[in-house]
Parts: sequence; C-alpha cells; structure tokens
Amino acid sequence: MKVKVCGMREPENIRKVAALGPDFMGFIFYEKSKRFAGNSITPELLASLSPSVQKVGVFVNETSEFIGQKVRAFGLDLVQLHGTESPRQCQELKDAGIKVIKAFSVGDSFSFQSTLLYERSCEYFLFDTKGKSYGGNGVVFDWELLKGNLSDKPFFLSGGLNLGNLAGEEFEALRPKPFALDVNSGFEQEPGLKKVEELERLIEGIKGKR
Repeated sequence: MKVKVCGMREPENIRKVAALGPDFMGFIFYEKSKRFAGNSITPELLASLSPSVQKVGVFVNETSEFIGQKVRAFGLDLVQLHGTESPRQCQELKDAGIKVIKAFSVGDSFSFQSTLLYERSCEYFLFDTKGKSYGGNGVVFDWELLKGNLSDKPFFLSGGLNLGNLAGEEFEALRPKPFALDVNSGFEQEPGLKKVEELERLIEGIKGKR
C-alpha cells in the first residue's frame, strides 16, 4: 500500500514531508480550497523534490487546457480530478499523455456503477467522503459501501483518515485493500500545514508492511 499526502502548501513543510518518502504529494490548484497552493509553491520547489515522490495536481472542474498548462509548468506526474469532470475530458487528458486520478464523492446513495464509464481513461480512482467541500472535509465515509465497488481499478482511499482509524479493526478488515491512502486533514495542525511526526509514523508503518 502506498501513501499520498495531499493539501500541501507551505514550502518548508513540503520539504520536511517529502523527506519522509511518501509515494505521492498533492498540490491543490482549486482557488476556493483552504489548501490552495497556487500562490505558495513554485516550479523550482517541486523540481527540488526527490523523483521518487510523485507530484499530483488537484483540480476541480477546470478546462483541459488549464490543467495541461499547470502540468507542464510544475512538472506534475499526475492530475487528480475532484469535480464533475466527464469521461470524455479524462480521455482527452490521457490522450495528451497525462495520467489521471478520478475522485468520486461517496455517500449512502452513491452508485459505483457510475465509475465504470471512467475505467479506460483513468490510471486510478479515488473514493472520498461526500461533503460540503470538494475534499478535505475530515469525515470518514462508511467503508462497508466499498463492497459495492464493481471495478478492479486500483483506488486511493480518502476522507478523514488518521492514525486512529487506520489502526482500527474496520480498516484491517477492508478487502480489497486500497492501492494507496490519501491523507490530508487528519494529519494537519491547520489547513495546509501537516504534522510531520504523525506522518512519519504513518509512512514508516506502511513501509514496514510492504
């Protein structure tokens, strides 16, 4: 299982977290987000990170042209689409050589059948909690709902993850296990500023199980 630390924004915090060796780091290019990174990070900063840390740009209902510009400017390895982007747009990005993580907001009425339309155009899926905001709500959804997942596509698990619930019986019982954990608000001092020591415990624990 891999680890993605999302909602990174503060340069020094980014460097410290990158030094822990997460598999992915997420940078939000959605201006309405409390963790909007667009005014805080530079291409030079991201270029200085280890190549082993894949850089993910998070977008919400942006044009493919805008996304492509950010991918090129910041050297992003993948993009995460967290809005209502269509399978057609995902395919458009894939055709442009961009790897796509498509996020889905899971609630009691969510139909996993809707994800099947995205299988050919996306590298990964991401399942997050349906809430008032596009991600970063700090709430765990009912993992029992994942039993309705119809796809074999590798997926990121998101939504209120922290050291407590990741060590619990419900997570241990999850089958199949997610391809990656996507952590954000559960490891923060404040929006955009991560608790380095807690992330170190998480990443070392996950690496120990590989």
